[in-house]
Amino acid sequence: MQSTFKLTTAAILVAASLSACNGDNTVKNAAKAATVVSKALTAQEAEKFLATTEKELVQLNLEGSRAAWINANFITQDTSALAAAADQKSTEAGVRFAMQAAKFDAVEVSADQRRKLNILKQSLVMPAPQDPAKSAELAKIGAELNSLYGKGNYTTKSGETLSLGEMTATMATSRNYDELLEMWQGWRTISPAMKPLYIRQAELGNEGAQGLGYADLGAMWRSNYDMPADDFAKELDRLWGQIKPLYDDLHCYVRSELGKTYGEDKVPQDQPIPAHLLGNMWAQSWGNIYDLVAPENADPGYNVTKQLASHNYDEIKMVKGAESFFTSLGFEALPETFWQRSLFTKPADRDVACHASAWDLDAKDDIRIKMCIQKTGEDFSVIHHELGHNFYQRAYQNQPVYYQNSANDGFHEAIGDTIALSVTPKYLKEIGLIDTIPDESKDIGLLMKMALNKIAFIPFGLMVDQWRWKVYSGEVTPENYNSAWWELREKYQGVTAPIDRNIDAFDPGAKYHVPAGVPYSRYFLAHIQQFEFHRALCDISGNTDPIHRCSIYNNKDAGAALNTVLEMGSSQPWQAAYKVLTGNEQMDATAILDYFAPLHTWLKDKNQGKQCGF
Repeated sequence: MQSTFKLTTAAILVAASLSACNGDNTVKNAAKAATVVSKALTAQEAEKFLATTEKELVQLNLEGSRAAWINANFITQDTSALAAAADQKSTEAGVRFAMQAAKFDAVEVSADQRRKLNILKQSLVMPAPQDPAKSAELAKIGAELNSLYGKGNYTTKSGETLSLGEMTATMATSRNYDELLEMWQGWRTISPAMKPLYIRQAELGNEGAQGLGYADLGAMWRSNYDMPADDFAKELDRLWGQIKPLYDDLHCYVRSELGKTYGEDKVPQDQPIPAHLLGNMWAQSWGNIYDLVAPENADPGYNVTKQLASHNYDEIKMVKGAESFFTSLGFEALPETFWQRSLFTKPADRDVACHASAWDLDAKDDIRIKMCIQKTGEDFSVIHHELGHNFYQRAYQNQPVYYQNSANDGFHEAIGDTIALSVTPKYLKEIGLIDTIPDESKDIGLLMKMALNKIAFIPFGLMVDQWRWKVYSGEVTPENYNSAWWELREKYQGVTAPIDRNIDAFDPGAKYHVPAGVPYSRYFLAHIQQFEFHRALCDISGNTDPIHRCSIYNNKDAGAALNTVLEMGSSQPWQAAYKVLTGNEQMDATAILDYFAPLHTWLKDKNQGKQCGF
């Protein structure tokens, strides 16, 4: 949960756009009038506008965050209505701010003022049309979609009602083909009801984006990265091209091993992998099937989930452990209010949105996480990730509200994961979770486990927004929502639905970020950036180990360098923040290739003679 607006709009003159159908003279007159207005405005008036808007933003953010927090933790019709009202108020204000900021486009202002004005014009994720009724409808739809997801459950054939968390746990541990299939199908029964709401949301979001000068909502999202929208899309393709050979070899090996477990009749060796067999409800990360694909003699001699249990880690102790990593780098401990106000476990008496998230309610020190923690190694890493958001939020709290955000949205996701990359055997020994550090002969197993989570995710991180961009542009129409979703999953991931899907199925809706309207490219970027950040911080720390063995735990030099970037917030283009840490302004996936180099060599050897590809 970000504390700032996510508005993105283009500088447009409403008078000119509304008058365009009335003839050339009208357009010329409107443009002339607009120029007069622009000339009448000054940099001093821009500063006054920005100062007044900042005060309103702070109050709107606080009200909106509180309403959203209550709705996520006490899902009822009333809290959904309150959240929708707050969202509508913020959205309408965001559009108003954007239109007012556009009036200063021709005014000579300082670089700082121009950046703030541009941020006002580029922050809405789901822009409302210039119609109060449609704005209210859009806000209501958003709340309804969130509630459908948050309340989602499935009653099994045996009559047991399961939450998403319970089904996710089964997906992670079961090796029964039919049980996995039932869980996979069961969770997707929650999403068909979302489809008509989503169709309408896309229509309204597009109308809002077009009213602000964009071709569609997808183009608007892509414009939020300090580069032209088309260049951003090309940049993602370039980065994926760097990683794809490693992914293809991982996919080939995993498919072969799954064929040994379930039979090649269920896992054909020349086709995409059935999505329910990869240990995750969305087949987005594959770490839970490590036991099925682990290299021989690669067991490091410990299991983090079991070690957490044997050392009596409860949910709070897991969060305390993650906090200690940040404090070891020189960051201040979390405030007492964090422990009083966060949600760590799923309540027994009410529905909550269990998806892990980090919150900054007052842009000062009221930071929290909301998470139904499972006592697993996976969730131990997720906690590091969420606290990364919180420490980032607090680092930039002294920036103006306009800059209280990450350099780009991938940065926010990458910071916690950068820390998690330092959760190496060396670190686990240092905090007392294990007794000995495995020798380098065990690295292939550790790298395999990491690749199943990180490398397996990357094409999923790319295709979610690829699908939405096609929806928003009209290339994918409602009757093709589901087929297009699976076409992209097969193209990028080499993963397929385990059974034929009904045309009215809405499988995208079974993934939280789709009904929640959260852009997903940030997660793709984060998986690139975290390895670059890790490599850079390891260099700063004076590390001499291979990059995959490096831990920056307890290194104040690395912590100081990281904090320098975090404190910048979004006050400068992301490329400038990138250069501070990595020395370069362009993202580069070679850090991933460096990290996994021993594994890639091993995979190529194991895949000799196999029919790879999908």
